Amino acid sequence: MTDTTPHHAAAGHHEGGKPRDPVTVGTVVGLFGVTRRTLHHYDEIGLVVPSVRTPAGYRLYTEADLTRLQHVVVYRRLGFALEEIALLLDQPDSVEAHLHRQRAAVTTRLTELKGLVQAIDHALEAVMTNRPITDAEKRELFGEGWGEEYAAEAERRWGENAAWKQSQERTARYTKANWERIQAEGDALNVDFARLLDEGAPADGDEAASAAEAHRRSIEWHYDCSHEMQTELAQMYVEDVRFTAYYDGIRPGLARYVRDAIVANAARHGVRVAT
Repeated sequence: MTDTTPHHAAAGHHEGGKPRDPVTVGTVVGLFGVTRRTLHHYDEIGLVVPSVRTPAGYRLYTEADLTRLQHVVVYRRLGFALEEIALLLDQPDSVEAHLHRQRAAVTTRLTELKGLVQAIDHALEAVMTNRPITDAEKRELFGEGWGEEYAAEAERRWGENAAWKQSQERTARYTKANWERIQAEGDALNVDFARLLDEGAPADGDEAASAAEAHRRSIEWHYDCSHEMQTELAQMYVEDVRFTAYYDGIRPGLARYVRDAIVANAARHGVRVAT
């Protein structure tokens, strides 16, 4: 079935409102985009029968025939069976009644398709949300230095220990949504540390201790982090120019403040670190 929407919808009149003279099968094919075979089939089953025959036996379609064919084409596109269409067209309905029925059917179909698109979008979002994030998406989320230097440093220092292996296993399952949450929590933590520094809050005070604990919990997205291990990481913030540049780029002196807050908080938990 190759029927398509008829060209110019109502095919019964020329411009200016004059009735159209009966037209040939070839003209109908051009007007409606149907095939000759389809027209012959409609003729054979009595669905659309050309009303005029030339002396040579050629079939010609009148205005009424074209209007009936137009309804057939639209109903077919809406999924009606030929038997259903025949019953509809045999009812004493006006052209306007058919058009209203067709419009209502199209509107219903559009609503159904819109709902289907939304359902597909939700399913697609769920699938994409629950799949592991790609390296390209990490770069998009975190920038070109999405954490490779942190990972490399961690592997160099702890590649043989349980924490490193745990990090590899834990983060391998993370989705884009997980990494977006990690990024948001990290940004919020940096803002909090910067605020404390700006306000002159002591690095060994209660607020700084709370921020240091939040910092340790953020690390546990990757592996279980003791206070002792956290202080080792904190030392990197002031000893490694890459980390110092990162923190001090947010606020001058922030790298040392974060390190001091972490060390002071660790001391509250019985960990002593020489600074």
